Amino acid sequence: MYKIGQFSKLTGISISTLRLWDKKGILKPEFKTPRGERRYSEAQLQYILQKKSDAPRINVGYARVSSKKQEDDLKRQIELLELFLAKQGKPFKIISDMGSGINYSKSGLKELLKLISSNQVDTIYVLYKDRLVRFGFELIEEFAKLHNTKIEIMNQTEDKIDEEELVEDILNIIHVFSRKLNGKKSHINKKIAQRLLDEKQ
Repeated sequence: MYKIGQFSKLTGISISTLRLWDKKGILKPEFKTPRGERRYSEAQLQYILQKKSDAPRINVGYARVSSKKQEDDLKRQIELLELFLAKQGKPFKIISDMGSGINYSKSGLKELLKLISSNQVDTIYVLYKDRLVRFGFELIEEFAKLHNTKIEIMNQTEDKIDEEELVEDILNIIHVFSRKLNGKKSHINKKIAQRLLDEKQ
């Protein structure tokens, strides 16, 4: 049995929609606990996932830049993706992000992964490989393959390397590791200080 939150994550259907469907009789939970908490069965999960897999899958164009000052570049990426995808004659969606290529908490990237996991995406199109993520592209590609989703890099010649953007990403990595290292040092220093205090007493 699945709690409503678990069922929502697995199906990609929001909790508020599941509650509404329960009230309207569209999809009632298998049962409710004495406290009124909804519980959904494995059969219900498979039914929803099967329905979704039968639905037409869409293409997704993903665009990203690192900062606000690159907004013109983001617009250019979106325009090119829209032009290309419109010619495919298939339903499509454009998802864009403004944030570092090593930040995996961006709202657009999360939305993209959610669409992939709910089997709604046929092909993802990005202009350059590093527009999706700076590092870990192969991991996302493997995840996509598990859901029969392809990733197409439209410009295979080279990544779109913006030196300033690359430096920012590297500095972010250094910052994260230095904070962790300093945190460890701080913990060690506290232990040493406590030991010295104990020896004095």
